[in-house]
Amino acid sequence: MKITLPGLIDVHTHMRTPGQSHKEDFYTGTTAALNGGFTTIIDMPNNTVPITTKKLLREKMDIAKKQTVVDIGFHFGSLGNNLEEFKKVQEKIFGLKLYLNQTTGGFIIGKKELTKIYEAWEGTQPILLHAEEDVLDMVSEIVKKTKKKTHICHVSSKLELTKIAKAKERGLPVTCGITPHHLFLTNNQEKKLGVYAKMKPYLKSKKDVDFIWENLGYIDLIESDHAPHTIEEKETEAPFGVPGLDTTLPLLLTEVENGKLTVDEVIQLCHTNPSIIFNVPTSKKTFVEVSMEEYLLTKRDLKTKVGWSPFEGRRVIGKVKSVVIRDKKVFENGKVLIKPGEGRVIYPKRD
Repeated sequence: MKITLPGLIDVHTHMRTPGQSHKEDFYTGTTAALNGGFTTIIDMPNNTVPITTKKLLREKMDIAKKQTVVDIGFHFGSLGNNLEEFKKVQEKIFGLKLYLNQTTGGFIIGKKELTKIYEAWEGTQPILLHAEEDVLDMVSEIVKKTKKKTHICHVSSKLELTKIAKAKERGLPVTCGITPHHLFLTNNQEKKLGVYAKMKPYLKSKKDVDFIWENLGYIDLIESDHAPHTIEEKETEAPFGVPGLDTTLPLLLTEVENGKLTVDEVIQLCHTNPSIIFNVPTSKKTFVEVSMEEYLLTKRDLKTKVGWSPFEGRRVIGKVKSVVIRDKKVFENGKVLIKPGEGRVIYPKRD
């Protein structure tokens, strides 16, 4: 059986270029996106040199224009020392990403900088936060004061989702996302997966994961947090992060088959809500055809440059057969049908 989905949107990816193209580049990363049914991705700013100026953003976009095979947009970054750059870029970016906890790149700010950034941000796009359990009360306080739209990335625990749900119930302009690894892995699997389960936020208990599934109505979207590292790096330096663009859709469609999700919910979480929250342009002439076949997920099913996944060896359902973007077939049976750079760098829709 085949199903047709609108082109999926992933608002949280790390393409690693510029600076670490040995992990992923815009061509290999966007090929993985097509392989996973994503026709639009948004890239994060925590590169080797963080994207915190208009000049750096432009340089990154120029590289992407030569390599991408999907629609790609960008988030901007701040450590609180580039407030004058905000107005220069706010119409070109989909969000402002801030890190309040340790993660790849050491790109962390505290309450003083966070408050200053919130007060300075005049863009209509959300401020995205890497904000784990220990800082969410501080975040709620600042959002209540400033009323700025805020997206909490990669919810991973019962406590985090409970705090976010309370913020929503109080009418605060807060949305949140969850990753497949926080939906489908628990800390019980860390012993088996070893360094391949090392990520931020860390994997949580089965009770946490069960709670999130039971309260999925508070989750606004699925975000892969595609964060590739080479096998050699994982086994020596053990950096945080796992790839996810290839595998997000089959993991979700497996749960459709299991009765835990519906196709409509997958569309809501991976297309409709991301488009609404981040003002992502879409087209009714962009769609994905998926075969609802069962198969064993192996390295052969991956297009990411790093060539591994924490989900290898799982039986999953849903293989992307073809992708059409604006009436043009760009991917079929595992092969990209267009040249690098024939995708587009995109900007937010204007109201």
